[in-house]
Amino acid sequence: MELRRPQVKDKESVLAMMLEFEQESAAHDGGFWDTENFDYEEWLEQNFDHELGLNLVDGMVPSIQFVAFSDDGKALGFLSLRLRLNDSLMMSGGHIGYSVRPSQRKRGIAKAMLTQALQVCQSKNIKKVLVTCHSDNLASRAVILANGGQLEDVRNGIERYWIEVEAQVDK
Repeated sequence: MELRRPQVKDKESVLAMMLEFEQESAAHDGGFWDTENFDYEEWLEQNFDHELGLNLVDGMVPSIQFVAFSDDGKALGFLSLRLRLNDSLMMSGGHIGYSVRPSQRKRGIAKAMLTQALQVCQSKNIKKVLVTCHSDNLASRAVILANGGQLEDVRNGIERYWIEVEAQVDK
């Protein structure tokens, strides 16, 4: 599995994954799009702008949009890496949001995605990463704990975990 920025060549695979999320009415944390007026190429441009901190709507921070791909090019999941935190993200959301395509869950993909994202964090000089999940999301909790998450607290049903990046990347 490879976690990387989506490209034009990935359009068919990413659109198929988006459709699956929508058909399943599944949450797609880590992947954001306007279902009403979606244009793939514009989405790619918007992702590029957001990474540079350009054209952000109020409350948004610079972020990198990643997609996980199988070796044969199938889109497996979304991951958004926020490059800094604001007050809202400190409460819920954190640095990283992720979701795995419904048909690909329970295969270790989320764990691998978060592991690879921590390597990107290290390259961006992010030393501690906040990752959150709802208290009833046992799968996400397990992914966070498997990547070294340390529970700080629970706020309004949101568990807040910190991960020491260097300790996880160097192990």
